[in-house]
Amino acid sequence: MKTNKLTAASLLLICAHLPAQIERQQITVPTVPLPQPHYQVEYAIDLPGDSVEWNMQKPGLHAAFGSTDELYLRTDVPSSAKIAGTWKGIGWKGERLNAQALVWSPDSINQVRLSISDLVSSRGQVISRNQIRLNLVRYVVSNFPYAAKNFTCDVALDSVYLMPDRFEPFERFDLGSRSVRPVWISIDIPATAEADDYHSAVEISSSTGSVTLELNVTVQNLTLPHPHEWEFRLDLWQNPWVIARYNHVEPWSSEHKLLLRNHLQAYADAGGKFITTYAVHSPWADNSYMIEDTMIEWIKTAEDSWMFDYSIFDQYVELAMEVGIDKAITLYTPLPWGNRFRYLDGRSGQYIYEKWAPDSDRYRALWKIFMDDLKAHLIGKGWFEKSYLGINENPIELTLMAVKMIREHSPDWKITYAGNWHAELSSLIDDYSVVINSQPSAQEMRERTAKGLTTTFYVCCNPPQPNNFVFSPPAEGRFLGLYAAAFGYDGFLRWAYDAWPADPIRDARHVLWPAGDCFLVYPGGNSCIRFEKLREGIADYEKINILRKAASLSADQNVKRLQGALDLLLKKIAAEFDFSRIDGSLPDIARFVEEGKTAINNLSDAVAVSEN
Repeated sequence: MKTNKLTAASLLLICAHLPAQIERQQITVPTVPLPQPHYQVEYAIDLPGDSVEWNMQKPGLHAAFGSTDELYLRTDVPSSAKIAGTWKGIGWKGERLNAQALVWSPDSINQVRLSISDLVSSRGQVISRNQIRLNLVRYVVSNFPYAAKNFTCDVALDSVYLMPDRFEPFERFDLGSRSVRPVWISIDIPATAEADDYHSAVEISSSTGSVTLELNVTVQNLTLPHPHEWEFRLDLWQNPWVIARYNHVEPWSSEHKLLLRNHLQAYADAGGKFITTYAVHSPWADNSYMIEDTMIEWIKTAEDSWMFDYSIFDQYVELAMEVGIDKAITLYTPLPWGNRFRYLDGRSGQYIYEKWAPDSDRYRALWKIFMDDLKAHLIGKGWFEKSYLGINENPIELTLMAVKMIREHSPDWKITYAGNWHAELSSLIDDYSVVINSQPSAQEMRERTAKGLTTTFYVCCNPPQPNNFVFSPPAEGRFLGLYAAAFGYDGFLRWAYDAWPADPIRDARHVLWPAGDCFLVYPGGNSCIRFEKLREGIADYEKINILRKAASLSADQNVKRLQGALDLLLKKIAAEFDFSRIDGSLPDIARFVEEGKTAINNLSDAVAVSEN
C-alpha cells in the first residue's frame, strides 16, 4: 500500500534484487537478498533530558498515571500538569479499557515490580485481576521525532530517535537513572460484569520504596459484542513467511503454524475480517525484507498443460479461520507490480519468470485457465462467496483491463481494490479502499452503500497525520475510528500487519518508509501502543453504530439530544478533515478524540437508562 514516489536511490535498492525483466528467463530459484540498512545503530542513543527538570526530582521512585493518547520519551520528566495518582475509565461490558502508568527516577533503581488487585464495587461485585494485563512498553528506534509533521516518504535513514511502542510481558525491571518507563494496563471488562463503579490499587514497589496508584472503572449498562461480530471491516495485510524467517523455522512446518496461530490472534481479537493470500509470487516488486511468496503454485507440466497446487493456500486460510478471521479472503493479484509472473516448469524443474502485460493474449489466456481452476477450488471449499480478487494501486488503464478480464470470465467474482479514488471504478469494485487523502464525495459514498458495495480507507507512508507510525501521537490511532464513522466508511485497511524490517524488536525503521509504517504487531504476537489505540477507535465505531440504532428506536428526548450532539461532532470531523480542501496543518486530533469519548459516554449513559 505505497503511494509515495520513490527516490532514485530507493528505486535502485529495490531493482538490485529483482530478477531480470525479460520475456522468458529460466533460472534456479535464488534466495532474494534482503535490502539492508546502510546505517549503524547505537540502540542506547537518547535525546538528552532536561537536567534542570531532573535535578528538581526528589530521589527515589516516582509513579503516576499518564495519558494513553501521548507518548512519554525515555529521558523526559513527565509533566506534573499531565499526570495523576488516580485514573478513571468508562466502558461497556465486553470492552477493553487502557491506562498507562509511568515510572521514573533521577536514580538507578533495581527490581521494580507492579501488582494490581481485583476491581471491586461498593456492592461487592468483582472484576478479577486476571482480566487485567500489564505490559512493559519498550522503546524502539524511529527515523523521525515524536509528532513529526510535514515530512515526506523519502525517509531520513541516518536519524535515530527512541519511541515507546512495543509491549513486553514482565515480572520486574530495572530503571536507569534519569529515565522513564511506561507500563501499559489493559482491562478487559467481562461481558457478564455488573454495571457499577469499580476500584483497584496498583502498587509499584522497588528496592528503595513503593508508590500506590488508584485505578477506577465505571461499567455502563450496555454490552459491546465480541470482536468477531463487529461490523467494522478491518483489513491488515499479512505476510506469514515473515514469521518463519524471524523464528528460523521451516515455512509451513508444524512449528511455523503454531507460531502463526498465536501471531494472528491479536488481529482476530481486534475484529480482523480479511485473510491476505497470494496467488502469485512477490506481487509488490520485492519491496519487503521477506518477500511474499505465492500460496498457489502455478505449474506448467511437461505436456504443456497447467496445474495449480493450493496446499499452502488451504492451510493458511483454514488456520486463520480457526482463530476467528473468517469473513473475507483476498487473493493478490491479477496485477503484480511490473507485470512479473512466476511458474514452475515441469520439464526443467526450474522456476520461470515472465512478463504478462494485461493487454496481451498470453495474460488473458493464462488467467482464464487459472480462474477456471481457482473458482472450482473455492466453490469446492465453500469459500467462493467470501473471496475477492485483489488489485493494489496500479495505473487506472491497467486496472480497468484487469477488471474487464475478471468480469468477462464471470460476473460472480468479487473484486477489492486499494488506491486512489477513481469514479470510473466505483461501480466495478465490490470492496473499494481509498487512500485517506483521495476521498470520494458524500454522494458517491451513498451510491455505493445503496448498491451493497463496501468502502474503506487506508493510510500508508502518507499523509503525515493521522497515521500509525511509531512516532505518531497515539490519539491519531484512535481517531481513525471516529474518522470512519464521520465519513461513512465501512472500515480500515493497512499495509501491513507484520511486514517487519530487519530487526523489529529494536529498530522500527525501514529503508524506504517512516518507522512503523509497515507493521502493527511485534514478534511473539506482542501488541503495541499503536495497535491498541487503533483497536480503541474500532470499538468507538462499533459503539456509535449501536447507539445510533438504539437512538432511532427511542422516544427519550435526552437520548435524541445527545445523539444530535454526537452527530454534530462527526459532521464537524467530516468538514474539517476534508482532504480535498485542507491547506496546511490539520485540526487538533487529540481534542476530537477527547470530545468523541465524552459524546459516546454521555449517549451511552442515556441509552442505558432509557432501555432499563
